[in-house]
Amino acid sequence: MKLFLSFFFVSMFLSSQTIKLTQSQANYIAKKVWQNEGAGKDKYLIWWNEGEDFASLGIGHFIWFPKNHNERFREVFPMVVRFMQKEGVAMPKWLTPNTDFPWHSKKAFFKAKKSRNSHYMELFHFLKRTMPYQAKFMAARTSQALPQMLHTLDNVQDKDKIKKRFNHMLYHADGTLDEKGLYILIDYTNFKGEGTLKSERYHHQGWGLLQVLEHLNIQNPNKYKAFSNSAKAMLSRRIKNSPPARGEARWRKGWNIRLDTYWK
Repeated sequence: MKLFLSFFFVSMFLSSQTIKLTQSQANYIAKKVWQNEGAGKDKYLIWWNEGEDFASLGIGHFIWFPKNHNERFREVFPMVVRFMQKEGVAMPKWLTPNTDFPWHSKKAFFKAKKSRNSHYMELFHFLKRTMPYQAKFMAARTSQALPQMLHTLDNVQDKDKIKKRFNHMLYHADGTLDEKGLYILIDYTNFKGEGTLKSERYHHQGWGLLQVLEHLNIQNPNKYKAFSNSAKAMLSRRIKNSPPARGEARWRKGWNIRLDTYWK
């Protein structure tokens, strides 16, 4: 993390919460997030997890649905593609924000992967060469997290609490930008979402950034560990509330290892 702190500089315009990353910063974040999501291995760049009905792509394992598929989770990969379009990034001609995942089932996907199907290879190479842009997308998404969270809250006191806790992670006590805190916000937002989508809840209880901030122990002198502890509690609650058929308990160990990197 010392290396991260030594060269990670972020330009933030406070009025819009826009986060801008330089190319070297985007490269660093992409590498770190990809290590979290896929152990940095190419085979996980396009993947379909056991027990899930959708594929996960890129360094952030962005969700992408097959045609006519509906899920409770936010479909993020089309958002990535739209961001790439605006950035003028070259991509396969068949790929647009409205394109469905090319394979209708997990079996069909792995068959295409094994045979090195042309669509699969085009998609793989696209994701491989655009990792820094994927990191820039994640930063842009985090830029919008605070206004999204505040928009879902009716109580002024609740709004004030979330804003203060977001900024508590984002800044040091002297008001300077906390690069480690910013990284945590970027990573968790793209790991488990903003927490604002009502469908991304079990028994009306979410597990995203909003819920982590709501349960954050602001008195803990180590705010990074406090965030990690709160996130673990929210994900444990998610596992407890999840449909048994999903078998989400099998992910607990990996999730906790990731969250421990926030403070260790």
